Amino acid sequence: MNTLSRRGFLAAGAAAIGTARMPRLAFAQTLAPIRLSAASRTLDIDGRAATVFGLAGPGGQGLLLDPGQRFRVDLTNDLGVGTIVHWHGQVPPNAQDGVPDMPMPLLAPGEMRSYDFEARPGTHWMHSHVPVQEMRLLAAPLIVRAPEDLAADRQEVVMFLHDFSFQSPEEVLAEIAGGGGGHGAGHGAVAAAPAQGMPMAGMGGMPGMGGMGMGGMGMGGMGAGGMAMDLNDHDWDAYLANDRTLSDPEVVQVERGGRIRLRVINAAAATVFWIDTGAAGARLVAVDGHAVQPVAGTRFGLAMGQRLDLEIDLPGEGGAWPILALREGARERSGLILATRGAEVRRLDAMAESEAPAFTDLAQEARLIALDPLPDRPVDRSQMLMLGGSMQPYLWTIDGAVWGRHQPIIARSGERVVLSFHNMSMMAHPMHLHGHAFQVVGLNGRRVVGARRDTVHVPPMSRVDVALDAGEAARWMLHCHHMPHLASGMMTEFAVTAPA
Repeated sequence: MNTLSRRGFLAAGAAAIGTARMPRLAFAQTLAPIRLSAASRTLDIDGRAATVFGLAGPGGQGLLLDPGQRFRVDLTNDLGVGTIVHWHGQVPPNAQDGVPDMPMPLLAPGEMRSYDFEARPGTHWMHSHVPVQEMRLLAAPLIVRAPEDLAADRQEVVMFLHDFSFQSPEEVLAEIAGGGGGHGAGHGAVAAAPAQGMPMAGMGGMPGMGGMGMGGMGMGGMGAGGMAMDLNDHDWDAYLANDRTLSDPEVVQVERGGRIRLRVINAAAATVFWIDTGAAGARLVAVDGHAVQPVAGTRFGLAMGQRLDLEIDLPGEGGAWPILALREGARERSGLILATRGAEVRRLDAMAESEAPAFTDLAQEARLIALDPLPDRPVDRSQMLMLGGSMQPYLWTIDGAVWGRHQPIIARSGERVVLSFHNMSMMAHPMHLHGHAFQVVGLNGRRVVGARRDTVHVPPMSRVDVALDAGEAARWMLHCHHMPHLASGMMTEFAVTAPA
């Protein structure tokens, strides 16, 4: 494999976009747009062929832009069905945001559509905004490097996570909605004991609604007294890191004493992961493409749609360091391996010896502090959004309504808006807002100066407040990034009007 320096992506799997063999034209083109194709491809998943979708750029799955490079892309639909792609984490003009009929229709088979906007730096991704297509892996990394990324001279590695089923997405959704089936819908439910401690702010002192740890930052894996949290409502056939399972993981060649920037993207349809760096201690330095004050650790929670950047300084001696993605509340895992040349790489079992914990509190979120906070200004508008739903019947709502019966959240362009996500259901919801980056400013009633994000994980029986400045006057999607929840209607719109 060719090497460029630590600045290059030395690691290149099928879905880790930054191969050192990627033509320089893809990095620095000034005239011709980058060509991107939505197309079918075949993966080998534990020895079995699987036909999936993908987004192929000049160097494989995904795109990499250099500092200051505009997002100039010609997207062609080479599938046999209509599709549309959302640029998750970017803030394009609304017409280029990639939501069906808001305002642009799906691309017909064979159609090409051009995109041109200023790219926002960071670890982002792109995916179909048709849930059954995202579930068929119509998604890929979208990395926009900043000048400081080049100055840092770190080897960049992408870990792109997904869950996968040999069944069709329609069959998976039918099984989940039916509340059972051979794949164990509902697996991973956590039995809840009566909560103890101080009542959480905003709960009115209701019995059994106390906060656990971090001064009431979360439920510590417990729900309302006697109730059970549902962590995983489907058992998938495989859990992928860069399109591969641990039966044949990607092995990334690294240097002795190597300095790594690991960009992790959770593109799963319905799986929360813990990112476990094991013996390779890490620093969390960015979430959803926005820098945070570094947080040291070896295990970090990552909900669907979210991204995190980890800096890892490897020891001076040779070796192999697995970077694992652990399915919450279960034993399944995936991942890749960082290894120096000639190091022994041992096979890892796809099933851990014990279950990973649930990611059902806000302790991690409470530790995150933005390095690029929103400027202080008065709040012009506040709105509470009630997140609800149940497993039986399988129905998930925002303010008691599904998409099509929703009441839009209203704001004027330029207003400072605070949205409060109040989750009264027994499943967590990663809430994603299109066209904006927000800042976490409240956790269960406690004010914080939290991370900048575009997707926030709202655990069961919890409340998260986010602040933002309303952008372009347009209709912007706001939805849960759990694909079965989205498919069942857990979506509304943030309707921004022009200033008065």
